[in-house]
Amino acid sequence: MPPDLRTRDPLSPGQRSRLMAKVRPRGNKSTEVALTHAFRHAGLTGWRRHMRVKCNALRPGTRATQAVNAKPGYTYPDFVFPRLKIAVYVDGCFWHGCPQHRTTPTHNSGFWRTKLASNRARDSRVTASLRKAGWTVIRIWEHTVKTRPEICVRRVCRAMAASCRGSRSL
Repeated sequence: MPPDLRTRDPLSPGQRSRLMAKVRPRGNKSTEVALTHAFRHAGLTGWRRHMRVKCNALRPGTRATQAVNAKPGYTYPDFVFPRLKIAVYVDGCFWHGCPQHRTTPTHNSGFWRTKLASNRARDSRVTASLRKAGWTVIRIWEHTVKTRPEICVRRVCRAMAASCRGSRSL
């Protein structure tokens, strides 16, 4: 087959765009399930998965608010302890630029550098916005959940204890 036929897309750019827009993210399900098991094993209760939380850092029309079921001005942490106002995010090593495991794809590297930098900037804005609103934000790396889930549980337990101490003094 001639080289130009192997690389030619049978769909027009508009058709390809519509097709790709239908692809939905699957999330970091394996790490979330592992953390769910760790929480249950430790006896932690009161958490919800993917609960909507008001966040002023996300503006309407941004990619972060165009995700499935996303509403402008809201974030969806992986785990939320609503009574204690604790939000837990499990950040994937690739998508959030883990200092130990980050890699930049060699193909289209300029795009990926920009994309991963914007993910980290969005994470910082969301964390700052939630903290300003009185939330405790815990960000956990994917590799930590997979290799040492007990560390993750300890961090959440410390945050829960601090939140309970703070609410008693009011």
